[in-house]
Amino acid sequence: MKILVGYKRVIDANVRVQVKPDGSGVVTDGVKLSANPFDEIALEEALRMRDAGIATEVVVATIAPSDAQAHLRNGLAMGANRAIHVVADHAVQPLTAARTFLKLIEKEQPDIVILGKQAIDDDANQTGQMLATIWGRPQATFASKIVVDGGKATVTREVDAGLETIEVDLPAVITTDLRLNEPRFIKLPDIMKAKSKPIDTIAFADLGVDAHDTLNVKSYEAPAKRSRGVMVSSAAELVAALKQKGLL
Repeated sequence: MKILVGYKRVIDANVRVQVKPDGSGVVTDGVKLSANPFDEIALEEALRMRDAGIATEVVVATIAPSDAQAHLRNGLAMGANRAIHVVADHAVQPLTAARTFLKLIEKEQPDIVILGKQAIDDDANQTGQMLATIWGRPQATFASKIVVDGGKATVTREVDAGLETIEVDLPAVITTDLRLNEPRFIKLPDIMKAKSKPIDTIAFADLGVDAHDTLNVKSYEAPAKRSRGVMVSSAAELVAALKQKGLL
């Protein structure tokens, strides 16, 4: 069994994001970039399946500029067997990402595709669902537990009402939630081993993906600063203040 894992590079979760003065985007120069946390969980789950003898190969794939090699080496250091780098000099929207992964699926023929449920840069939560649709295969999103047996995957999903358990035939797309696992710590020997693992580089243009993105972002704007709090002496005064602001 082969597992393909999406492994996106994003601004590190601990970095305070700053909007560019002209509002054209966010500042990335000199900013620490890391693996999307949900994608690290996806990779960890794939590696656990391989360690358990369920899978034989784990492949990580990213769509990123040419300087993302170190990012992929990080995934290889975690334990992936090899990596695929689709070199794109521009950010891609979820549908384009899904179409790109479909091309990789046609080439790799994986039994399971595991993606993070969303990326923390845009929080779109769309790529996994779109990929399953255009691939014509089942999907199991927001997974907090995955059990693979006999060509099927039993997935426990985190939904608004609590937990839902579904069974999907493989191949399938699975997206991971936070409580699925805790990604492993990368050790120095693993970093050294990752240097000799293969990374296949593919130009985005060579895949023949239709990249006619329909979402046009006009500008970016930082959230408004919070106003100062107001102390009230009674519940009646609180209600009156809320009514004055039009909140009640």
